[in-house]
Amino acid sequence: MASRDNAPFEITPDVLLKAYACGIFPMAENADDPALYWIEPEQRGIIPLSGFHVSARLARTVRTTPLTVLVDRDFDAVIDGCAAPAPDRDRTWINDRIRKLYRGLFDRGHCHTVEVYDGERLVGGLYGVSLGRAYFGESMFHTVRDASKIALVHLIARLKAGGFTLCDTQYVTEHLRSFGAVEVPKKRYHKLLEEALIGTADFAALPADRPISGAEALAILDNGSTR
Repeated sequence: MASRDNAPFEITPDVLLKAYACGIFPMAENADDPALYWIEPEQRGIIPLSGFHVSARLARTVRTTPLTVLVDRDFDAVIDGCAAPAPDRDRTWINDRIRKLYRGLFDRGHCHTVEVYDGERLVGGLYGVSLGRAYFGESMFHTVRDASKIALVHLIARLKAGGFTLCDTQYVTEHLRSFGAVEVPKKRYHKLLEEALIGTADFAALPADRPISGAEALAILDNGSTR
């Protein structure tokens, strides 16, 4: 289900948070279209945190990669990466309104990034919204092999460490399905969301000011929350 909003001044970061709390999120048709559409899928994608799957190959990559993983260092670069054309997409839904709204959430501490670096060069990452004990994944990108997968592994480890209970992916792709993502009916999603909005979680339960190693992230996935 989708409804169109054409009034740029009506949506603020606070309104956006209220929308997420109601189970809806905005998207644009493309980067050049100033309008936003409010989306509420009948089937919602989630990654059950207890059912997150990392293949043996990816686990080896996460453990041995020379890439560095940081969080909340450069939101603008991450959203630029997510908006850039890629081999599997030549258009983006991230328009100027989306950029400004999520930058506003980032400045308020309600939007977080996971960033993957090769030296000082950003080569992959993702961003999403946090509210209560829910994290709503928005987009991810990579310019080197496995960088976005590494970011996702570190994200789920951080969510588990921080006491999150819901990881919303909006939709389920075959790529996400390989990590354990599933679809749930809207009614079931709203129940999970209602429960996740009670209490608080801490995205910085793992240190945010230093890199977290792949071995640390995998240990959390194996052992559960550190809280």
